[in-house]
Amino acid sequence: MSARPLRKLMTEFLEYLEVERGRSARTVRNYHFYLRRFADWAHDPGPAYVTRDLVHRYRLWLNRSVPGREEETIKKSTQNYHLIALRAFLKYLARRDVKSLPPEQIELVKQSARIVDFLEPDELARLRAAPRKMADGLVALRDRAILELLFSTGLRVSELAGLPIETVNVDKDEFTVRGKGGKPRVVFLSDDAKRAVAAYVAARRDLSPYLFVSHDRAKRERGETGPLTARSIERLVAGYARACGIGKRITPHTLRHTFATDLLRNGADIRSVQSLLGHASITTTQVYTHVTDKQLKDVHRRFHGKGKQPADSL
Repeated sequence: MSARPLRKLMTEFLEYLEVERGRSARTVRNYHFYLRRFADWAHDPGPAYVTRDLVHRYRLWLNRSVPGREEETIKKSTQNYHLIALRAFLKYLARRDVKSLPPEQIELVKQSARIVDFLEPDELARLRAAPRKMADGLVALRDRAILELLFSTGLRVSELAGLPIETVNVDKDEFTVRGKGGKPRVVFLSDDAKRAVAAYVAARRDLSPYLFVSHDRAKRERGETGPLTARSIERLVAGYARACGIGKRITPHTLRHTFATDLLRNGADIRSVQSLLGHASITTTQVYTHVTDKQLKDVHRRFHGKGKQPADSL
């Protein structure tokens, strides 16, 4: 088995991710891209030839150039995606007793602390009101329900896009969604979200099994009743943000960040927010704490500069 080239083993690994680990098609595609890039660069060696020196040279190559683009480099976070994929592949080989580099010898690139974008209360209010002012009929009802649901639940856009209509019962305050890796979690509906979803569903006359669909007449006449795509939802969120005068780039994930920030600012504990977001690791959730620590602001106001003389007395 170890004599086989890397590409063959990578194919088996991708099939393992899909079938045994239940990873999404998007995740498998991403891993395929990152691993193929390594195999191409290394000229498809046998697994025994994947050494610390080879990976070191690959990391230098990633850090210094982007294939096909001059004077650009790959972002540190994207370099880490390459290394995470390679490390997962090496773990797979180790479990199957294929001789190669031990996965723990691959360290990720050190990055500066991540800063998340979120909406301030006035921006959020303008965005939530935008569909009623800028759209009509079913589209306005649908888009308002989308925005309210994103803010109420913290759903990822991929989780929202394919929601079956029967999943969200507006007579209840919660429903279950399957997140990354097919892991289920419970999310909760605010009163505003329940009202918005109920109004939209009541106004619909189509038979699509999905909660959010296109109301384009041409598509309806062609019998296309599939769900709105994640890309369509991203476009409508960005469009409303621009239309109501929010200058920064706004995506459905910005609403997820806003959901988490709102909870933490109002006293929620980090572990509970981790569960509500569906994060596997608390480290992922901790990215929000640097923008939500109201206690530090209070300490600064209470204690900073209390012993200094007024400037006009100097």
